[in-house]
Amino acid sequence: MGRALFDLLNDEASMYALKSAYDWWEEFNKSPILQDWSFYVLAALYGVVTLVALVQLIRIQLRAQEYGWTTQKVFHFLNVLVNGVRCSIFVFHHDVQQLKPEIVQYVLLDVPSLAFFTTYALLVLFWAEIYYQARGVSTDGLRPTFFAINGIIYAIQIVLWLITWWKPISAIVILSKMFFAGVSLLAALGFLLYGGRLFLMLQRFPVESKGRLKKLQEVGYVTTICFVCFLVRCIMICFNAFDEAANLDLMEHPVLNFIYYSLVEILPSSLVLIILRKLPSKRAITPYHPIH
Repeated sequence: MGRALFDLLNDEASMYALKSAYDWWEEFNKSPILQDWSFYVLAALYGVVTLVALVQLIRIQLRAQEYGWTTQKVFHFLNVLVNGVRCSIFVFHHDVQQLKPEIVQYVLLDVPSLAFFTTYALLVLFWAEIYYQARGVSTDGLRPTFFAINGIIYAIQIVLWLITWWKPISAIVILSKMFFAGVSLLAALGFLLYGGRLFLMLQRFPVESKGRLKKLQEVGYVTTICFVCFLVRCIMICFNAFDEAANLDLMEHPVLNFIYYSLVEILPSSLVLIILRKLPSKRAITPYHPIH
């Protein structure tokens, strides 16, 4: 009897906690002041990441001015671009929500996401080049493949935007979201494949190799962070596609937006920039091949 009463009280306490959390969620989503603050906090966080990436880009440029636009510089420049645009979108979110036709809002929110994919796909490309060069395999086809994949993805997304603008039926909107979920999954698998290969290759290096442990940790941490980031993004976009309550497009759910963008962009970008913060030595700059 006592056990049954305890279970009943425990169930009632759990239901009350869930109801309280739901009420808080609804109150937050319906409060214009709280909504504004959540978006301004997101803007501030993106602004900090932008500043960090910009400072790092300037430091690299001062260290390696003679090498032009290296992979490392382009990676940091794209981080500045992506996070800077996101910051501006959330600062001016009221204006963004008023833009017509509605497809313009989709484009403004999707373009930084595509650029985010390109930014971290560039890191996968860099690792793939290191891996194949270490194995004595030609890397001539890697960059054309990188540009081709990105070109195809951007072209398909533009077509989907145009179709959505022309005939905004729910099936096309869902297809567009599922396409981007597939892009995110592709990025996750890229990190798992080449990050994992590079990690295993570094493990086989002699223990006394200079910088082996540091590079092993760097590759391991970045691979794990980016794989989880893009996988979570894929899963959340799938929910977004089929559940109106999980809508992320028009900034109607500030709490969900805060969680989403913090997990899939701000947190991973911050961690990766911290991990890759060390400047390459003068002798180590040459492996960062110029972008042609």
